[in-house]
Formats: sequence, C-alpha cells, structure tokens
Amino acid sequence: MANLAKHDIKNMTLEDLTDFLAGRGKERFRARQIMQWIYRHGATDFSAMTTLSKGLRAELESSAMISRLVTLKVEESGDGTRKYLFQLDDGESVETVRIPMEKERATLCVSTQVGCAMGCSFCLTGTMGLKRNLTPAEIVNQVCEVMRDHPVNNLVFMGMGEPLQNFENVGKALQILHMEEGFDFSSRRMTVSTCGLVPEIRRMGNDYPASLAISLNATTNELRDQLMPVNCQYPLEELMAACRDYPLKPRQRITFEYILIGDLNDTLADAKRLVRLLHGVKAKVNLIPFNEHPGTSFRTSSEKSMEAFQTYLLDHGLVAVRRASRGRDISAACGQLKGSCCEEGNGHLEEKRFAAGLCNDS
Repeated sequence: MANLAKHDIKNMTLEDLTDFLAGRGKERFRARQIMQWIYRHGATDFSAMTTLSKGLRAELESSAMISRLVTLKVEESGDGTRKYLFQLDDGESVETVRIPMEKERATLCVSTQVGCAMGCSFCLTGTMGLKRNLTPAEIVNQVCEVMRDHPVNNLVFMGMGEPLQNFENVGKALQILHMEEGFDFSSRRMTVSTCGLVPEIRRMGNDYPASLAISLNATTNELRDQLMPVNCQYPLEELMAACRDYPLKPRQRITFEYILIGDLNDTLADAKRLVRLLHGVKAKVNLIPFNEHPGTSFRTSSEKSMEAFQTYLLDHGLVAVRRASRGRDISAACGQLKGSCCEEGNGHLEEKRFAAGLCNDS
C-alpha cells in the first residue's frame, strides 16, 4: 500500500508540481526536469534523477512518490491486440487494451473508472455498477505501464467507466499526457468518449485538450432510452444541440460511435434517420459490429445489413468507417472485455470477475 502521507507526482500537472516545489523554496525549472525524468525517461524513483542535487532528491524521497500500477496479467490476441489487467492500491482492478493499427501504429484504450454507473444495456461494464473513480495517476499510469513494453500513438478514453462522470480527474490526466515535458500527445491524438452527459460535453470543449466522441447507437429517443438510460435525462435533441455548439478546429470532427445490433438499429430507416440527425454537424461515424457475449439477447448485425447501412451514409455525404473487432479471441473486442483478478488470502485464491465495454480507435 502506498504511503498516503506522500504526494504522488503522477497526480500532478506541471503547474501543480511547480507550485509544490515553489512552496519548498525550489526553482520553477526543477518541475520540468522532474517531469522529463518521469515521462520521457521512465524514472520510477528520485535517486535516478541525476540532474537534481542529492539534497533535493533526498527531500523528494521524504515528501513525494512516483506511483506505478501492478501488472497482474497480459494477454495477446492472434491479431496483435494486447489486454492488460492492472491492480490498484486498494485491490480493485482495471483493464487496458493496446490495439495495433496500420503502419506500425497503435491505439491504447484507457479506463477512467472501476465499473460504470451508466447501465447501457449492450455494455458489460454496467452490470458491475460504479465502484469508484480513478485518480489522475491511475489513469496516466495505464499509459506509462503499456509504453514500457510497446509504443502508443493514440489514446482513446473508452475503457471501463464514463469519462465525463470523472470530469476533473480525467481532465488533469489529459493535461499531464498532453504536456510537452511528458508524452506530448496532441489533442488530435487523444479522444474522450461519452454516452451523452450534456453539461459536461459543453464544459469539455473549453477544458479538455482532446477530441470528442459520442456513443450514439440509436436514432430515436424511444430506442435510445432502452439502450442507454442516460438518454432519459439528456434526450437526442439536447445531445445534438450540444454537439452543434461544440467548438471545433478547422479540420476537426466529432466522432459518433454506432454499434450495429441485428434487427434493432441497423435498418435502412435507421440510416436515413442518422443522416438527418447529424445534419449540420462536422461528423465522422464509426460503425462497430456488436460483439456477442454470454447472457445477452442482442445479436451481431448481418454483413449485408452493415454494408447497406454504411453505403447509405457514404452516399449521403457522411464519413462512415466500419471498425473491425480486434482481440475477440482474448475477449478484448468492443463490448466484450472481461478480466479476472486473483487475490491471495486465507490460503486460497479468490477470483474477482470484471467486465468492460471497449471501443476501437476513433
């Protein structure tokens, strides 16, 4: 268990660390040095930071810490997808998925909560409810641990949890990942997905250095109410108004994720409604086949229906991309991810089951 009396540097933005050091009479530029050591060089203790004086290193050792996650398990799919199970300090677990893309690039799907409170009917994470928010350090450390093994080019906050329900911690994690002294991810390389929390979407445009993705999945309030309870509070009219008001850079688009479920939301009538719904929005549509899992009554859309749906969108001026389901053989595809955490106690192993709905790169 981490020493709670110490300040975790991984929870700090550059401004936070600068203030932390200034309060101890240290020069401002030391904060930049420390951040570079942690994020560029992968330092896990202050003794490795040889550009700092021995006195400062000793002082940091007594008052601060550099946290890490414990990697419990790594599984690799036949298509190269890697699924990581990380243990947190309190014994809870989260999963993170690295998805290989074209030209030796890779996207990392990051979790923001343990569980989820949104209760979307197609997503396994909702069945476990919300246990707690992740701290900025726990979010950032998923990236740190994976990048010790393999490079990552894009980050999508589409793992366990609803990112905008953990607004402040996700925002701070984005700032840390965005800073030049660290991994220096641009706002175009980080995407935050939401089920549709309208007030937070309106805040996000000003507060987050990231692109916006909307998990849409239905074109009528009646169906979306059934699939996504959040729609009862923020119906499509309010959600689309927030999207039309969202500040976008000249070449930027909002990504709309649409999971195609057989005989439910994959008809030509749905495609026509989707075109009307997105009118006036700089949009890109990610079409994701539903991944079947035990206990669900939903079925994957047929190849014919998916092709007809995409063709209609393309013919009517929308950018529409079909996303391949990656990592199915290790249960790491969209809506399919499951993890198990084994804790040792009283001479036996207790298995904890976790579930998460992940979406591929947007």
